[in-house]
Amino acid sequence: MDKLTEEQVEEYRDAFRFFDKDESGYITTKELGSIMRSLGQNPTEVELQEIMNTVDFDGNGTIDFNEFVNMMININNNTLDEAELVEAFRTFDNDDKGYIFSSELRSVLRYIGDNIPDEEINDIVKDARHGFNRKILFEEFKQMVKP
Repeated sequence: MDKLTEEQVEEYRDAFRFFDKDESGYITTKELGSIMRSLGQNPTEVELQEIMNTVDFDGNGTIDFNEFVNMMININNNTLDEAELVEAFRTFDNDDKGYIFSSELRSVLRYIGDNIPDEEINDIVKDARHGFNRKILFEEFKQMVKP
């Protein structure tokens, strides 16, 4: 939280209060479900528990404000990463066909920039070359470059 501006902290505090329906000062698993649904997700009870286990650092079964902020920062970072991938993919999918050719993959990965080390780019390209000019859909591309 040290890197956040006072304005950002206040925005997260407002969001935390909004989702803390019972005003306990903690987010419960049920309230976490509301958060995820507001973000366009529809997790099962098992998935909610897995998320809770991941973000509940002190293991008390609830999410306090600091844990909430860390969770939201991670969600925002993942969304940004997704947006960058879409932008890179669309840059090379000029005709909006919904795919790129495997032969274009290195250029797309270079466009993304310093997020991907050269060795990893080489491995991804090598794996994709099982058909040099085969079509790669966005979902496949995303799976290739996401850890």
